[in-house]
Amino acid sequence: MRTLTVKDAEGNFGELLLSAQHEPIKISKSGEGVAVVMSVHDYEELEAMKADYLQYCFEAAKRDLTQGNL
Repeated sequence: MRTLTVKDAEGNFGELLLSAQHEPIKISKSGEGVAVVMSVHDYEELEAMKADYLQYCFEAAKRDLTQGNL
């Protein structure tokens, strides 16, 4: 993942937005990551994967309870 400093991100905001359409970009401040800029498409896919995983965990927990596996 490419990293930009806050200063570089501010100075090249348009380029940052274009680059984020192809890959997530980490923003760092004082050498520490503080944010990630990504496309809406990637964000929505990530949220869908999280929702699917939570659903899977919920169903597995329900099965365990039904079978008496606590």
